[in-house]
Amino acid sequence: MQDLLHYISQHAYITPELKKAILNAFQRIETKKGDSILQEGQRAKDLYFVEKGMLHNYYLHDGRQVSSWFYAEGQFITAWSSFYLQKPSFETIECLEDSILYRISFTDFQKLIADFPAFGNFARLMAEDILAVLDEFTKSWSFLSAKEKYELLLRKFPQIELRVKLGYIASFLGISQETLSRIRAQR
Repeated sequence: MQDLLHYISQHAYITPELKKAILNAFQRIETKKGDSILQEGQRAKDLYFVEKGMLHNYYLHDGRQVSSWFYAEGQFITAWSSFYLQKPSFETIECLEDSILYRISFTDFQKLIADFPAFGNFARLMAEDILAVLDEFTKSWSFLSAKEKYELLLRKFPQIELRVKLGYIASFLGISQETLSRIRAQR
């Protein structure tokens, strides 16, 4: 919980009352490699903070699994549009490693925002950070070569090759595993 509190404190002042509310609202859960914390078609009722582990969001395209994003320690994860709009998700969230997560429900998240202006500011800044990263990736992604996409991914997740199957990385990059192997060999 200390990592979660530290993350929030970087964006908002945590009073004793807010700290107590956060401790009450977030629930620690442990998951195993291969567990799904959200299935496609379900509504994302929860937001998770990753204390330990690696997860990814993926969707199916022509029957093939396509990784859409990776999450590691110190990051929040959910199916963002499903969580914020409370509509069914087009993604599944899978644990790629045994993980320790802190979960907060949409309802409790909204209650913290309403009850604590500092937490509301934190929530806004978190959403802005996520939007900025996703916007940067989507805007530049179309114009990057496969090698440049791979290098950008390594800058964002330096240890990803040690923690994630190459097939997932290749699907995220939109290339075959063979192409990824050639790119890695050139490094």
